[in-house]
Amino acid sequence: MFTRNWPRHLLCLSLSLPLGSALACGPDFPARLLDNRGQSLAELPEGSFRFEINRLGHTIAGLKNITEVAYGLDATDYAEQRSQAEQSGLTAEQQAMVKQLRGLTDAHQVEAQGASLPPELRLYVAGAVAFAADDHGLAAEYFQKVLALPADQRALRSTWAAYSLGRALFAMSSEVGAGPDLLARSAKAFEQARQLSIDGFSDPLELGVASLGEEARVARTAGDWDSAIELYATQNRHGSTVGYSSLKLLMTELASMPEAQLAERLRSQPVQQLVTASLISRLGWSFGDQPSNEGKLIKLLQSSTRGSLDNADRLAAVNYQQGDYDNAKAFLEHAGEGGLAWWLRAKLAVREGDKNAAAAAYAKAAQAFPQDESWGERRTQDWAFESLQPKCRVEGESAILALQRGDYLQAFDQLYRSNDIYWLDAATIAERVLTVDELKHYVDTQVPAPPPLTQQDRESYVPLPVAAKLRNLLGRRLLREGHYEEASAYFDNDGLRNKARLYGQQRVTADSAWWPTRRAAALFNAAWTAREWGMDILGYEMAPDYATFGGNFSLEESELKVGPLVAEDEVKRQQASAAQPDQRYHYRFVATALASRAADNLPHTSQAFAAVLCEAAGWNSSLEEQSALYQRYVKEGPFVPWAADFGHQCPYPDFQNADKRYVTQVTDAARSALRPYRTALQWGSVLAVTAAALMLIIRRRRKVQ
Repeated sequence: MFTRNWPRHLLCLSLSLPLGSALACGPDFPARLLDNRGQSLAELPEGSFRFEINRLGHTIAGLKNITEVAYGLDATDYAEQRSQAEQSGLTAEQQAMVKQLRGLTDAHQVEAQGASLPPELRLYVAGAVAFAADDHGLAAEYFQKVLALPADQRALRSTWAAYSLGRALFAMSSEVGAGPDLLARSAKAFEQARQLSIDGFSDPLELGVASLGEEARVARTAGDWDSAIELYATQNRHGSTVGYSSLKLLMTELASMPEAQLAERLRSQPVQQLVTASLISRLGWSFGDQPSNEGKLIKLLQSSTRGSLDNADRLAAVNYQQGDYDNAKAFLEHAGEGGLAWWLRAKLAVREGDKNAAAAAYAKAAQAFPQDESWGERRTQDWAFESLQPKCRVEGESAILALQRGDYLQAFDQLYRSNDIYWLDAATIAERVLTVDELKHYVDTQVPAPPPLTQQDRESYVPLPVAAKLRNLLGRRLLREGHYEEASAYFDNDGLRNKARLYGQQRVTADSAWWPTRRAAALFNAAWTAREWGMDILGYEMAPDYATFGGNFSLEESELKVGPLVAEDEVKRQQASAAQPDQRYHYRFVATALASRAADNLPHTSQAFAAVLCEAAGWNSSLEEQSALYQRYVKEGPFVPWAADFGHQCPYPDFQNADKRYVTQVTDAARSALRPYRTALQWGSVLAVTAAALMLIIRRRRKVQ
């Protein structure tokens, strides 16, 4: 077993260790909103750069999204994919000829030797060979010849030729003496490539989407940042990771600019939107540390957006994250009715102590956020992980306010609807704040049993649905609180149901048995079941047992105290539902307590008494309990040959023969008490017998006389 008592901020060192050494990272734990309620309400989690830039750009009608078959790979892989694509649609003879021509270095030789090929193939390969030889002017001429062919004669290479023409013209633009119109012509060629792809010309390498990134590079070179951002964002919207990474690179370039130049760039709305997306997402942060140049970005962005009505909710978010609540409130006046705007209004209301306004704003935020909106994965300040779905997060924060005002079922429901995201918080309320009747009614009316996992699912470690987790939690709580007959039906599989049913039957038998040894046998069997399967059928989902982690880890827990966000009634409820005893693996203590009760019902001279104490001493509840059990045996129990390994090598208690000891225990005790007077008792017995004999003789003689 592992104990989770170290700080959560765990670092992976595998990349920094020499000689390929590696250390495992983790364990990682889900975020808990109830762990620090004030912080959960106060912080605005960082957004997702990918999500934010998806709000930029636009999709182009008719342009297919990329499948990423040819991008994000190294040059060798791309060349191989290009060669394979180049063979598609050709006869065997044409494939062989194209492969041969690709090996040449002189475009004119390609044109001469490839005379048997269709014009579009011959001219395109000649242009490609010229391009590879850095003869960009000649390459452009050949690509233009391809595009000059009638449309029905260039079905295979139209998109390729336009895309390659754009690249050739861009390369020419950087050459000495190049004309000023080359960048514009290059951009037109990429636009043509995109249109040809839309029109249905062959595009196996997805050059229509790739042309967006190439055209963006042209715009960036020409100093047109607005168009570059728009094109990269559109490329990203069509599924290209190149568009995403290119926007990140643009942000790096912006952040490194001198203030005067950056201020000039920030006059444009696309640049403002890109910088805002970066700041909300905390792009470039490392382990919670703000990049050194981010302060400059924030200051200049605030200066450039004062009075702006565009992107107001995002600008409000940036100011809120920086602690500038006045500016955040000012932007929110123009931010509309979106989810983020209402979320920020709720947080500001909490800061001002207006919990009614906060609750209303949280409700509107939850309605405004789409159910499927996701900002991706994040790390909290204490290094827990969170799948940030704004709707779930908003409802989770609203649950904190519901708890404070005593709406416990509403708080539980809001956290439970997040499924696994805030399950740890929902579980805490389910087993510590709700009464067992409240929880049972909720489960019975709103949480039907999901289909059980198959054996294959279990072997593949498919996680339980949250509904099954909740029903298991209720089953364990019912057993802990003595509702034995009801509990087993809530467990999610036959194995658990049988264990729960067995434990309940043993406890009922122990309570109803009138004969001591039978009661002792039932108590001992219940104790063994509790120890062997306690985590599965009795363990707390959260503290102190952490059945949610299989008992392998525990989290740091701070004492719950009455405060601004914690009502006195909740504290009382949590105290009343705490484990008894409130220690990790509490069911082990339950097991030893049951075993001690079993020993109370057995003759102290019986083998069963010694065997029960021996078995319980090996259940690892605590060193103090182990010692107490052994001392009880030494003080009260009989000699047994296996006592030398007490707590480890223990036979099963012989309950059947224990009954005989009820008589022998009394006589043995009397014999033991009289042992010091053995000689005197023996002489006294002789004298008593002799006296009795003399009295009998005397009485007989008197009768004869």
